[in-house]
Amino acid sequence: MHKIHGIGEFIGVNTIEADGVTKDYIKIKYKNDDMLYVPTNSLDNIRKYVGGGDTAPKLNKLGSKEWESTKTRVKKNLKEVAKDLIELYAKRQKIKGYAFSKDTDWQRQFEGEFPYQETDDQLRCIDEVKKDMELPRPMDRLLCGDVGYGKTEVAIRAAFKAVMDHKQVAYLVPTTVLANQQYEGFKSRMDNFAVRVELLNRFRTKKEQNEVIKKLKLGEVDVVIGTHRLLSNDVEFKDLGLLIIDEEHRFGVKDKEKIKKLKTNVDVLTMTATPIPRTLHMSILGVRDMSVIYEPPQNRRPVQTYVLEYDEEVIREAITKELERSGQVFYLYNNVENISKKAFEISELVPEAKVEFAHGKMTGRELEDIMERFINKEIDVLVCTTILESGIDIPNANTIIVENADRLGLAQLYQIRGRVGRSDKQAYAYVTYKRDKLLSEVADKRLKAIREFTEFGSGFKIAMRDLEIRGAGSLLGEIQHGHMEQVGYDTYCNLLDQVVKEMQGIEIEEEQDIQIDIDVSSYIPDSYIDNSSQKIEVYQNIALCRTEEDIQNVIDEIIDRYGVMPKELENLIEVARIKELCRKTGVVKISEKKNMLTNNQNLVFYYDKNKYNPENVDKLIKKYGYEIKFSSGIEPYITLRIKNLKDEELIDKIKEFLNQ
Repeated sequence: MHKIHGIGEFIGVNTIEADGVTKDYIKIKYKNDDMLYVPTNSLDNIRKYVGGGDTAPKLNKLGSKEWESTKTRVKKNLKEVAKDLIELYAKRQKIKGYAFSKDTDWQRQFEGEFPYQETDDQLRCIDEVKKDMELPRPMDRLLCGDVGYGKTEVAIRAAFKAVMDHKQVAYLVPTTVLANQQYEGFKSRMDNFAVRVELLNRFRTKKEQNEVIKKLKLGEVDVVIGTHRLLSNDVEFKDLGLLIIDEEHRFGVKDKEKIKKLKTNVDVLTMTATPIPRTLHMSILGVRDMSVIYEPPQNRRPVQTYVLEYDEEVIREAITKELERSGQVFYLYNNVENISKKAFEISELVPEAKVEFAHGKMTGRELEDIMERFINKEIDVLVCTTILESGIDIPNANTIIVENADRLGLAQLYQIRGRVGRSDKQAYAYVTYKRDKLLSEVADKRLKAIREFTEFGSGFKIAMRDLEIRGAGSLLGEIQHGHMEQVGYDTYCNLLDQVVKEMQGIEIEEEQDIQIDIDVSSYIPDSYIDNSSQKIEVYQNIALCRTEEDIQNVIDEIIDRYGVMPKELENLIEVARIKELCRKTGVVKISEKKNMLTNNQNLVFYYDKNKYNPENVDKLIKKYGYEIKFSSGIEPYITLRIKNLKDEELIDKIKEFLNQ
């Protein structure tokens, strides 16, 4: 998908040599078999098309207005979406809320007792939440972070801050098991500070529930953690100040209506483990207060993932290996009818293991009891259905086996894999499918994606890949599938970003496309990277650099993955540096013209006419004298005469001139 020409079909990377200079071009086919060759130093104009649905997108016609009119249509639709969102946002800004006090000494002492080292992302999110709480309007912040990235700690600190101002806190979670776990976590952290923490869910006895409800009304409970039982009509608070909602999308429509009523003028922190890609995050910042944790906690290792045909021997070995290091195993089997049979098979396969099973048709009491026993290490292998997805934290379970993984969605697989690897122990995931089974194309892509994205933070990539595989879905609730399909995910985010800024009166400066056409061999040789998709990824990373820091990060990553860079690739990096200087100086194009008679070269620097400054020309004349000539017409340019130079000398000369 090209920024200017629209959607085309990628044909391949073409290496073209002319006059002893070698460069790579991306070849793209458009409607009527028209071809476009894009130099690899301009790949910031190209994105892989990510949309929804199973049908291939319609190719655009080169040189037509088709792509522009499609973008205009989508943008108009987005204006309506953004208008509603911004109005909602503005309305909340006007409501009078409670302004919490600055942090107390107790708060600092409480936070000092956190046994782990916080990540920078965590600290930033904590800071953003606290600043919101201190404002005299109700907070409405969305906190996103991958599974196990420490969102709970952000919530605990916010809750403690609210309690310091004698306000009550309600923490709403979708499942009983999760409620129990969070209750234990909050209680153990807050016990030393005389904070009264209670649990409310439908599996506590009637008497216990009534007791908690009575205390809530009298203000004798500071923090209550519960499932949708918290939303019942008989629950009243003396002075609710903060509502924390975990995975709001998992509550039903009726529950969401009740949550809306609770929200009116209290501070709200909503948490989700659904990954938000950075591009979307940036696009909706103006219409939604959002905090994102992108980095994993320290000492966490990526889950070692194996995708393979089902093999009893491998399963036996995986379970035995985990038991030998006193760990526990999750065995995911998504078939309620046969789950007891499967549990029996596993206990036959590994007789020394204590095996139990759990599924969603069990009563809450039964489920709770099994999970308690699993947490207390009375069970070695828990065979269960996808009830496993929701936020349960069992650091001692570090092997997960998934049977018939091809039947599960990608985001689901990713969430399930996130159940392990919650401690500093190496965790393992065995993602299996039936032997000799022909996988559908979608299932095959899913499993490949899970195998590819074993590193951390890949929730973001999974979300992107999931968009490709099962369609864009509804990322913001308000985002319409069809419009995203027409222009692709990246353009959609850019248009959303533009619309939001326009509506806020922020001037948008369209980034100028900079062309560098110089005779320097700048490409990635096949002997260095032979995989074309990896090659394109590197080309794109270089083209997207905007600062010296970006360039350094890309260099580090390339050397780390592929070793010492060849000269041609170094030249490509230098072209990225030249582009950065062009942006600063208002130069939009550099082209090189050779004079065969005199063996001289002319470098022509074309300016953006709005940034052309005649005073600079005077300075340049003092420095270069007769070596330059300039034209200040409709397209101002300066020509610099130079001797025939080698690649490095030419690059240095251009950089020196731009710096002048």
